[in-house]
Amino acid sequence: MRRLLLILFLAIALFQLTFTYPALAAETSNGAKIFSANCASCHIGGGNILVAEKTLNKEALSKYLADYNTDSLQAIIHQVQNGKNAMPPFKNKLTPEEILDVAAYVFQKAEQGW
Repeated sequence: MRRLLLILFLAIALFQLTFTYPALAAETSNGAKIFSANCASCHIGGGNILVAEKTLNKEALSKYLADYNTDSLQAIIHQVQNGKNAMPPFKNKLTPEEILDVAAYVFQKAEQGW
């Protein structure tokens, strides 16, 4: 429950920061750096070198993360934390804040079409 509240608080803060101060959000977000260091080797440019159809494009995320029965950002956070199939979990490698940053980055890039 505490973890869920932390994630919810961070998501609300990120949402408010992104839409209230977009330039500041871009400056403070580490999502791109975290993605580059941890995710880009398999998901370069939003693709997927292991399972070609499971990209990070909006349509694919909607399809393959639908089993989490939650909004896209929460589903991405869950996937990053816990992994699935060939994707390893990052909950012991990244902090909750880093996971939120990279999930927000992936969500934003998916919305923009990578």
